[in-house]
Amino acid sequence: MNTSFGTYLVTQSNHTNGRSTVDVVRAALAGGVDVVQLREKHVTARERLAVGRELRRLTAEAEVPLVVNDRIDLASAVTADGVHLGDDDLPVDVAREQLGPEALIGRSVSTVEGATRAEDAGADYLGVGAVYETGSKETKPEQTEIGLDRVRAVCEAVSIPVVGIGGVTHERAGDIVEAGADGVAVVSEITGADDPEAATRRLAEAVAAGRNRR
Repeated sequence: MNTSFGTYLVTQSNHTNGRSTVDVVRAALAGGVDVVQLREKHVTARERLAVGRELRRLTAEAEVPLVVNDRIDLASAVTADGVHLGDDDLPVDVAREQLGPEALIGRSVSTVEGATRAEDAGADYLGVGAVYETGSKETKPEQTEIGLDRVRAVCEAVSIPVVGIGGVTHERAGDIVEAGADGVAVVSEITGADDPEAATRRLAEAVAAGRNRR
């Protein structure tokens, strides 16, 4: 799969200012978002399934990859393009076995060692962070604010795409990409924006500016 990782939206319905996740994703797709990840940890599995099926329809029409956070079974149920795994989830090789060779499998990492292990295990891309302090997700102490130097070290250590996540704003996105990341993953920068479509475009412009500064 030839996927661009410039702008990567992670959905979270309790950070949408009362709007539905489906409406936020529809606007982000109109703004040109490159990847959509279904997270929605605060709702039931049945609700995630219903939202995931609707996001599958929207992302398929837009030809944008849809990945599911944590849950291999849910990724299969909504026929997502893949899954994004964290430290407490099933290993990458198990996800590959379950979802097949064409599945897009991402892995969250915060260290160079974790990044090289994930690449060796067969991950297709990495989410590295939290780059900055974030209120969108609980993080372990060692994962808080790893900073741009760690992002740079991870990018230099692996050959698969890397997206920076955690406290990412359009003002910071260019610095993360300039440090070597292929793109940035965000929650509230898009979901909490007054205009998610415009916020997505603003983020893409910052990513492009970061690439030009390398």
